[in-house]
Order: sequence, then C-alpha cells, then structure tokens
Amino acid sequence: MEFFRHIHNTLIESTHPTLKRELANKIDWDERLICIKGFRGVGKTTFLLDHIKEKFSDDKSSLYINLNNFYFTERTLISFADEFVKRGGKVLFLDQIQKYADWSSELRECYDYLPELKIVFTSSPLLNVDEENPDLNGIVKSYYLEGLSFREYLNYSSDSEFTIYPLEEILMNHVGIANKIVSRVRPLAYFNDYMKNGFFPYFIDNPNFYDNTLLKHINLALEIDVPYLNQIELKYLAKLRKLLHIIASDTSFSPNISKLAASVETSRATVMNYLRYLKNAKLIQLLYSNGDEDELKKPDKIYMHDTNLLYAIAPDNVNTSNLQKTFFYNQISFNHPVRSSDEGDFLINDQYHFIVNGQKTDIERGLYTAADMIEIGNDKEIPLWLFGFLY
Repeated sequence: MEFFRHIHNTLIESTHPTLKRELANKIDWDERLICIKGFRGVGKTTFLLDHIKEKFSDDKSSLYINLNNFYFTERTLISFADEFVKRGGKVLFLDQIQKYADWSSELRECYDYLPELKIVFTSSPLLNVDEENPDLNGIVKSYYLEGLSFREYLNYSSDSEFTIYPLEEILMNHVGIANKIVSRVRPLAYFNDYMKNGFFPYFIDNPNFYDNTLLKHINLALEIDVPYLNQIELKYLAKLRKLLHIIASDTSFSPNISKLAASVETSRATVMNYLRYLKNAKLIQLLYSNGDEDELKKPDKIYMHDTNLLYAIAPDNVNTSNLQKTFFYNQISFNHPVRSSDEGDFLINDQYHFIVNGQKTDIERGLYTAADMIEIGNDKEIPLWLFGFLY
C-alpha cells in the first residue's frame, strides 16, 4: 500500500494542470462507480490526476493506481480495496481497468461489500462496461472523454475562456456569437493547426512528435485493444490495418462492401465486423439514414473519427472537403444524433438538414450551411469553426 501511496504522491506533485476539460463539470462525482472511457492519448490519466489534485490535495482518502502494475497479477482488486478502506480510504482511482483480468466481477464485489468506497476507473472505448454486462449493469455511470473540441484548443492556444454554446443558440444567434468571439481572437488563425494536430492534448508537451505519437496510439489500438477485446487473431491485423488505410484514403465515401472485402481479401461479413470494431475503437464513424444503427446493414457513408487521423494515416490523400465534413461530423456528433440526409450532407437531431460548404441555392432550399473560411455568417450560412464550440 505504501508503495502505491508513494507513486500517487509523486504523480500529483510532478504533474501540473494542463487545460480544464468540460467533462469534469458533467460528471456526478458522488456516484459510487464511475467509468471514464476514451481513446489512447486522449488524456484520461491527466484528467484523473487533475481531479485528484483539485479535490483531494494531500488528503489520503484518495489513491491513484495504474492496473498495468504487475503487483495485481497476484493481489486481487477486492482485497486491495478492502485494505484501502480499512486504512481510511474513500475514493479509489483505477487507470486502465482492462489490464486487470477479473475487473468486472471484482468491481461488483467492491460495490456490494464496500458501500463506503467510491471507485473511478478508466477504460478503452471498446470495453463493454455496462451494456449487456450482468456484473455492472445498472450500477456504473459511464462517461466518454472525447478529444479536444476546437473551443478547448482555442482556449488553450489563445489563453481565452470561451464558453460552450448549445446548437439551438448557434442556429438562432450565430452572427452575434461569432462577432463576440472574433472581437477577441481570430479563430481561423488557429483552425488549420487544430485540424492537423489539435484533437489530442499531447500537442502541449510534444508538438514536434505529434504525428509519431498519434500513429503509435493508432497502432496500439489496432494491435492490442481491438484484437484483445474482440478476440481477433493477430494474423488478421494486416487486413484490419489495410481496411483503415483504404477508409482514410477515400473518406468520406459510400462504401461498396463487396469491393472492400475483395481489397482486404476477406468476406463481406468480416468487413462489416471490422467496420464495427473500428467504430467502437473511435477510429471511424459510420453514417446511417435510419434512426437505429443496424450492424448488419451497410452504412451510407464512412468518415474518420477526427481530422487528425486523416493526416496521420493517409497524409497524401487529405483534401479540403474531407476535412470539413469530418470536422463537422466529429464536433456535432458528440452530443447530437447525426444521420445522413437526402437533402444535404447531414441531418441533425432529426430536424436540421446541413450541407458543408454549400452554395447559395442550398440556403434558398432551406438548408443550413456550415461554411469554411468565413468569420461571420449570415442567415443560415454559419461559420464551420463555430461548430467547434458545441462541447
């Protein structure tokens, strides 16, 4: 226990708050069992440490543990948690829960037999934490730590404190909002850098190695997370990598599943499974026209999850239209349902039809347009960058 207390103290003393993540304000920290999911490198560990430093300081009632420690190959989590509580512990922060074999059942034991203990744990986005999980169904509250919004990136890069704007407010008052922001900073001066290397927070400490770091995390997700959590043999990894590169090179596109299967040299059913794995890993997004995503149905279009992935995986095939649509889909889908639209590019909240960088005739047809390279919009023409203020 003292060994982990020493690590905890060292981490708290050596880390400094980087930037305030909005998710911290949305979490009900009084819940007894909290899961924070997120892609590799998105900042889950820093998020935990920042919260501990802010709320607990030198208080010994909290303890941070990374479960990749070999200590937990012999010591059970429930016995460690029991000792922690007997020593006065109240909140246990467990990083990388997927590294512990019996994580689900033992978290349930902690919940049932240690009612005074709260546990906050992080996991891969692929991990089935609550849905269809009999151990934790109904007792765990899950949250997702997304990459930085353009607003968060702009706040850090320009030393600003811009707030979130709800979608309806942007639609109704985007001219006034944009004028207020532009009067303080020129958002387009930061926009291209964000699209290339601003989604993940490690641009702060290692800007020169951003691409290499992102590639490392993509490969780790493909080589470890996806195969382990989906029980895929490693010999099929090359097919998965090839499929992801095809998608990045052609994004956005209406997929021909049979053609993809031929290119990857596998079956149509396997390609559909691979697409689901990549989506759950937060590497791609699948756009459907119907209200419920049917895993057996071909998606209308496939996009990369964020614009930084486009630059990392297929830098020679990045084009402006792909970037614009990928950015819009990424930023707006975090809090709003997005479907394909027969009238434009996207249907938001089953109500608003959007086209990215549309023409005057599109606005005349009643479509909203997310327009690039404008600071201030007009009527239903809204600056694309402003949709980065939704979270």
